[in-house]
Amino acid sequence: MITSKETLLLIIDVQGRLAQSVFQASAVETNISKLLRACQILDVPVLVTEQYPKGLGGTVESLRELLPGNVPVEKISFSCCGTPDFMKRLRSFSRNDILVAGMEAHVCVYQTAVELVEFGYNVHLVTDAVSSRSEENKLLGIRCIEKAGASLTSTEMAIFELLRVAEGERFKAISKIIKS
Repeated sequence: MITSKETLLLIIDVQGRLAQSVFQASAVETNISKLLRACQILDVPVLVTEQYPKGLGGTVESLRELLPGNVPVEKISFSCCGTPDFMKRLRSFSRNDILVAGMEAHVCVYQTAVELVEFGYNVHLVTDAVSSRSEENKLLGIRCIEKAGASLTSTEMAIFELLRVAEGERFKAISKIIKS
């Protein structure tokens, strides 16, 4: 079970034209947006990466608006773990459960998830918040990430698991996010 005190949301490479060219792009962007908004309410930190932003562009505007003051980690390695600045920032949060969302499921998300598992993190892949340019590669990435030891979850499942109880102001705010 994930908790808001032990969890970090990792958003991998939701950038420029790539973000628009993946399978079910709109739904994936919507789900990542829901995760971001819920994590803000639940005090779950967020770490964002960008793969070679000079070539691929920055994080898509709709998500960047939800990340005031959050500076993405720039990388050229497919795995986020291959970037020393990423590992330094990840460790600074002292969180052991990593919710993973982003692109592409069979490349950067896959390689990152596998390395995080190898480093001893509990990786929770948000399957409706990851994608690839083809459905086949998305499904292959998810299957291989699960085989490597990650847990599978969905946007709603993760949000409600972090929330825990159906009462109070946080529940009301989360309900609005889920329904949007």
